[in-house]
Amino acid sequence: MTTPEHSEQTMKYLRLLAQKFPSEQAVFTEIINLQAILNLPKGTEHFMSDLHGEYEAFMHILNNCSGVVREHVDEIYKDTLTEDEKGDLCTLIYYPREKIALVREAHQDSSQWYRESLDELLTVTRALSSRYTRSKVRKAIPHDFAYIIDELLHTHPDENNYRVRYHERIIESIIETGATDDFICALAAVIKRLVIDHMHLVGDVFDRGGGASKIMDQLMNYHSLDIQWGNHDILWMGATAGSAACVATVLRNNLRYDNYEILENDYGISLRELVAFADRTYAPVPADATPFQAKLTPLVKAVNVLLFKLEGQIIMRHASFDMQDRLLLDKIDYEHGTITVSDGNEYQMATLDFPTVDPEHPYELTEEEQRIVDKLVAEFKNTDHLHRHIDFMYSHGSMYLMYNRNLLFHGCVPLNEDGTFSSVNCLGTWRSGRDYLDFCDDIARRAWRTGDEEALDWMWYLWIGMKSPASGRHVKTFERSYVEDKSSWVEPMDPYFSLTNDPAVCDSIMREFGGVSGAGHIINGHTPVHTGDGEKPIRADGRLLVIDGGFCRAYHPKTGIAGYTLISSSRGCRLKAHRAFESVEAALAHNADIVSETDRFDVAETRRMVGDTDTGVQIREQIRDLHMLLDAYRIGEL
Repeated sequence: MTTPEHSEQTMKYLRLLAQKFPSEQAVFTEIINLQAILNLPKGTEHFMSDLHGEYEAFMHILNNCSGVVREHVDEIYKDTLTEDEKGDLCTLIYYPREKIALVREAHQDSSQWYRESLDELLTVTRALSSRYTRSKVRKAIPHDFAYIIDELLHTHPDENNYRVRYHERIIESIIETGATDDFICALAAVIKRLVIDHMHLVGDVFDRGGGASKIMDQLMNYHSLDIQWGNHDILWMGATAGSAACVATVLRNNLRYDNYEILENDYGISLRELVAFADRTYAPVPADATPFQAKLTPLVKAVNVLLFKLEGQIIMRHASFDMQDRLLLDKIDYEHGTITVSDGNEYQMATLDFPTVDPEHPYELTEEEQRIVDKLVAEFKNTDHLHRHIDFMYSHGSMYLMYNRNLLFHGCVPLNEDGTFSSVNCLGTWRSGRDYLDFCDDIARRAWRTGDEEALDWMWYLWIGMKSPASGRHVKTFERSYVEDKSSWVEPMDPYFSLTNDPAVCDSIMREFGGVSGAGHIINGHTPVHTGDGEKPIRADGRLLVIDGGFCRAYHPKTGIAGYTLISSSRGCRLKAHRAFESVEAALAHNADIVSETDRFDVAETRRMVGDTDTGVQIREQIRDLHMLLDAYRIGEL
């Protein structure tokens, strides 16, 4: 019989909870454990954005944890190791197998080297593990070495030094049995996992660089992360879900950056039929072509025309997208070799080679084009490797995220010029602010779940639309493809990108998403910060952090750096601006790390603990439930 305090519904829940905690003692123990966790320092979060397929640079930053590994080594060893010795230790942590191979090649792989290396690695691991519960550290240890590492991490001197000798004997046994290489790799993995508790990727894993597939393979094995979808991610998501326009755009982007091998080599998508069609349909590049015209190869022209026809069909199906100004195939003046764009200006065309465009029906695919498009769409939908990557992107991603008081999204929240939230027609219902981003998240998931035309069309819009929260600019794809006059390339941006320099606007956005003004940060990627021109990533009195520093090599000259990492730890926030990564070979041979400049801000007056985080909220809820269970035990309900 239930008491008034515990309803029948509550009792059903408590009975389930009792299966895990079957006695008062078990409940006591868990409450004590959870209370202790609340008073540990919060785990370190790393934020990165706009990786754009730069695999080697990404992996090095993942391995050196944005330079934080070196910071810990410096703090632990201070003056007891030389700079070169610290560099050797760090490189061993970053690339253990490769570093061991170099040491062996130099005939320096003595028992003494192994003994010293193991001792140094254990010292670093022990220092890092002190911030976590023993249970959490155990979960970070590779299974094969879990017992041994756990023992070594908790060896302390005793009166007769029995524990120390026990420790030394374990080390000797590891060396004698030839397990040292694997053990070093295991310790290096534990160190890197303890340094970064959770990673946030604020969009754009795909396109430009050729290593997106390898990055996704790594992310799928990462211990804790979330993703906020960028427009390039959404493009690949739409293509894999079956959007023909997204497929054509993926092809164009990879041709533009000369890395379409990712399609054939990594994902097994054949372009052979498309290439053959282009070569027999379009004219080759003329001998007297300008550098701009030289980029218009038969394959590029074929893909461009497919894209603009498919885009045109979507635009005509969705007047609410308000993108009629992109309907330009019917605006070409073949007699004068010009095109008139939406602002009324006329520009010279770089080519008039449009053999498959019917002036009467410019947006209709020919039968051969339709067959090629259908085949490519089927390949994108059915390639297993890509499907697994996109499925992971959906399961670990979202349009935005509120996490530990920070609001994360890739691009923008569309605004009007006066700072109010723009209303967007979403399948007949006008939405704005958080409600609009929730719709975008829902329609993206519907595209993956059902693959219906309406949802797939929205995926294309989210990739490129002016009011898309992942894009937020008026993209001039046609002009950049066919008009050499760069004045036609100017792409107006949503007012968000200028108005958010105002702290009041940022506060309004935070409140819209349930945040507290001045208590966290809006964290974006998407728009590269041109530090060479004096742009700053920290804006609006610290309320807005733009962390796209240009991982992509093509952007290094524009941004002046090679990417940002935002680090949020128990002591506050740091923004690290990275210089270009030389190579793995240089890192191994010369301990050549990525050089990073640190900007500290939002420094905590007292250390931020787990109790101050979202996890702390969840733990307190668990403690409350456990107290209810304890009451039920005490009054005899269970």
